[in-house]
Amino acid sequence: MKRLLIILTMTILLFTPSLHAQMLEQGFREDFETLSDWKPLTFPKIPRHTEYRIEKEGSKNILVAEANASASGLIYNKSFNINKTPIIKWRWKVSNIFQAGDEKKKSGDDYPLRIYVVFKYNPEKAGAFEKVQYAAVKLIYGEYPPHSSLNYIWANKKYPENILPNTYTAKAQMILLQRGPDRTGQWIDERVNALADYRKAFGAEPPVEASIAIMADSDNTGEKSKGYVDFIEVSAD
Repeated sequence: MKRLLIILTMTILLFTPSLHAQMLEQGFREDFETLSDWKPLTFPKIPRHTEYRIEKEGSKNILVAEANASASGLIYNKSFNINKTPIIKWRWKVSNIFQAGDEKKKSGDDYPLRIYVVFKYNPEKAGAFEKVQYAAVKLIYGEYPPHSSLNYIWANKKYPENILPNTYTAKAQMILLQRGPDRTGQWIDERVNALADYRKAFGAEPPVEASIAIMADSDNTGEKSKGYVDFIEVSAD
């Protein structure tokens, strides 16, 4: 089981202390020429890792995420200003969804592909109780955990909701962009406004500094899949 893995918002920075070393005010575009700007995210309790590699498709480089009863992710090593560059675009496809995958069950919290937007905790804007919680984590790990995250998923089920809380923590809200198997094997272009989505999902303003992560995981279901990402772009419009 994923244990704290599922709560990515409580682990992602703990394994990447330099994640926010540089905040990009103008956004960025990633075409996966290399993976030099990405850092692996692995978990002590999950011995089998998802394989990430770059493959050619025609003249393009494509990121391939191959999950096989596995879990791990990639984290972009720079951050961006969500207020200045709230628009995120990408093109993705998946080979299949997971038959045992279920967005409303802890045992089914596996996805052939998901794109995270992770928001940095700011102690200057935190309440007293939150400050105590986050300070305790920092004492142990030397870094604050993230404040919260949006999780854009290729959902396994066709639930009618557009937004669901993660089954392990309300700090991670799931945005159901694609649902079920109908469009598997097809390239799909996505465009989201992460600032607007955060306001809908959490009913509040997000922290200013955010970063991107990619993940494919099947350690709960034990199934196999391949996910593909053509590009990711963060911009003002």
